[in-house]
Amino acid sequence: MTKPAMSSERTRVELATLPTPLEQLTRLSRELRRHGPAPAIWIKRDDCTGFAGGGNKARKLEYLVAEALQQGADVLVTMGALQSNHARQTAAAAARHGLGCVLLLADAVADRSEAYHTNGNQLLDRIFGAQIRFLAAGEDGMAVAAETMSALAAQGRKPYFIPVGGSNALGSLAYREALLELAVQAREKGLGLDHLIVATGSGGTHAGILAGVEDAGLSCRVHGISVSRSAEEASGIVSVLVREIFELEGRQRGVKAGLEIDDSHIGTGYGQPTTTMVEAVELVARTEGILLDPVYTGKAMAGLLALIRSGAIAPTESVVFWHTGGAPGLFAYPEVFGG
Repeated sequence: MTKPAMSSERTRVELATLPTPLEQLTRLSRELRRHGPAPAIWIKRDDCTGFAGGGNKARKLEYLVAEALQQGADVLVTMGALQSNHARQTAAAAARHGLGCVLLLADAVADRSEAYHTNGNQLLDRIFGAQIRFLAAGEDGMAVAAETMSALAAQGRKPYFIPVGGSNALGSLAYREALLELAVQAREKGLGLDHLIVATGSGGTHAGILAGVEDAGLSCRVHGISVSRSAEEASGIVSVLVREIFELEGRQRGVKAGLEIDDSHIGTGYGQPTTTMVEAVELVARTEGILLDPVYTGKAMAGLLALIRSGAIAPTESVVFWHTGGAPGLFAYPEVFGG
């Protein structure tokens, strides 16, 4: 297929296998239609970026690691939850480029099993050779990050800090480019884009998609399904990132009207299972053979199913679900599935 022209001249390293597939979920749509009207559902497969287990962070890290190398860094430092997909892919990107990697990980999800602390992304972080520092409950992550950066510099190292989720303006820029990639694919398939659904956590992926929608001149609605924050807080984060993406290129623009974030699928907190998440993960696995994850895409798919069942997405419209990866996290939640 035709590759989209990248509008950014910024240096990137190559990590992701691009473009990722755009596929129709015909069996999922058929199953939903057994119980009521349902639209054509498509999926943008960023679980298929191919690097270190796949996922959306590979796109962001292409820009961030390139900047780290340009600055002469020899170690990457980043933060996240214990089962962070971002931390896993950062550790792998560091290994690919011969850099050290320090992960500052918070055990922010209470009452999880032993598997949560030893399997899934935790196992992969160790395999990739990352140095892991576990943050105590209530410990100030940004203070620890600053302390870590200072300590590394005092040792003669050249650390480069990557924020949670890779979600600064530079990392988020990758998803403006990803949206332009999707627009080319949709055009080639004759697919009109009415609705896009994406999990909203640190906000960078959502922000980049919004910037791309504006640059591509599309009128589709972008629905962010929050996995951790109130709609108000998440909206503020995404709005700032959209503005900063444009500022990178000297453009003074922000989010147009219509920033939509649904915070009704968080459940009792970030990373905490919900019955609707379990239903969504198992439904997609058993109709399409595609694995979602329990923290991000499972809850985002639960959000999509709720929109369809409520009639908020009409059966005559088309919807693209953006799969941001995260399947290694399933191995941290064995007690939740398979009942």
